[in-house]
Amino acid sequence: MAERSRTKSSAAEGTIHFVSLGCPKNRVDTEVMLGVSDGAGYRLVPDAADADVIVVNTCGFIEAAKQESIETILDLSRHKKDGRCSRLVVAGCLSQRYPDQLAGEMPEVDHFLGSSDMLKLGRLLKRSEKSERMLVGNPADYIFKQSDPRTLSQGTHSAYVKIAEGCSRKCSFCAIPSFRGTQRSRPLEDVVAEVTRLVAQGAMEINIISQDTISYGRDLSPKQSLAALTRALCEIDGLRWLRLFYLYPEKMTDDLFDLFSSQPKLVPYVDMPLQHASDAMLTRMRRGHGGDRQRQIVDRLRSRIENLTFRTAFIVGHPGETDADFDELLEFVKWAQFERLGVFKYSHEDGTHSGSMDELVDAKTAERRYRKLMSTQRAISRKKAKAMRGREIDVLVEGVSEESEFLLEGRHAGQAPDIDGKVFLSNGTAPRGSIVRARVVDSSDYDLVAEFDADSPIVAPKAVRRAPTRLPLAR
Repeated sequence: MAERSRTKSSAAEGTIHFVSLGCPKNRVDTEVMLGVSDGAGYRLVPDAADADVIVVNTCGFIEAAKQESIETILDLSRHKKDGRCSRLVVAGCLSQRYPDQLAGEMPEVDHFLGSSDMLKLGRLLKRSEKSERMLVGNPADYIFKQSDPRTLSQGTHSAYVKIAEGCSRKCSFCAIPSFRGTQRSRPLEDVVAEVTRLVAQGAMEINIISQDTISYGRDLSPKQSLAALTRALCEIDGLRWLRLFYLYPEKMTDDLFDLFSSQPKLVPYVDMPLQHASDAMLTRMRRGHGGDRQRQIVDRLRSRIENLTFRTAFIVGHPGETDADFDELLEFVKWAQFERLGVFKYSHEDGTHSGSMDELVDAKTAERRYRKLMSTQRAISRKKAKAMRGREIDVLVEGVSEESEFLLEGRHAGQAPDIDGKVFLSNGTAPRGSIVRARVVDSSDYDLVAEFDADSPIVAPKAVRRAPTRLPLAR
């Protein structure tokens, strides 16, 4: 999945620029296309104005993401007039969800690829072939294999690993199964082979993702489990941190709880989108459980996992949400004291069960609830960060800080890449990708400031490689 030996053209075929929108799962897909273009001899450029080919990997999850994707495509299309760009390629979820509509309304786009069609980019990049405009496979059926090309976009010290595609749940508000397909898990051995190679190439941290990680392996024959996969990954020599994303609030097996207790490589970080807390709303959302069950889940996680960092997400403004429902959610958040929390304003999506519901919540009310919940969480986060002062933590160094060239920045185990806060190191030096021991001396709402422990050794990755150019990410 990281950089590997490939047969390339003797001379560079051209330049290419990528924009990756949306979630980390989309980033993995973009990195597959980056690997394809690398193998075809194209040189990645950070400025779209210098690119012969521009690729936009889109998100089509909610209305705001769709609008961002469309605006990005239209903005980049100007390079076909003002720059050297000869081909504009649109890929990903938006193409998968609305292929014909996009093709009809965006003549600027030369080619469309869907959410399962990353490898088809190679066909478009062959100058000797004239490829068709629409290359969107339906239904989406791709599953990444460790032998597929992929080039990491943000260095080799940390990587996301996607263990399944699609989702078989029927949450009322979510359209993802309609265009990403049902759950398709990768074989356990294939995931282990990929992670083993990544670690050999310098990865200190692996972040496991899918749409429904807790359900990993249930669709395989014979069946596998997340606990079995986690156990196998923890046995890989050289891996330091393993993090699990997108666990759903259903029964976690004792095997998995035992791994959190017994495996130091499995960081005590649980990402579990709960979506709401009132019984009425959880029923409307088709979540399959009620508020009492969620309180039990929070209690059990807190009691079984020492030093837990609990990340969750909620939706406000879903059809039928009353003031009483929101107040119940607010009280739940105050009780649970989550370390990390994201809030989404409900997006009315075609083809979803919620999309046909009445009792719509007006935009002003949804915005007010969003602000109230975020304000409540900000105070909790500030208190949690302040409580870290004086503690010694391991920090994965990510390089020179964007805030100041005189500071290094990194993350501790309770901070996931791209979505959580950072640790700013106020003294000392260490190579990117190394893990250092530091003491927290200050904090803000989401970030920490720490000082090196001069007596602790620096743990460097097995292979220190020059990081490839970062992909330009629109957020």
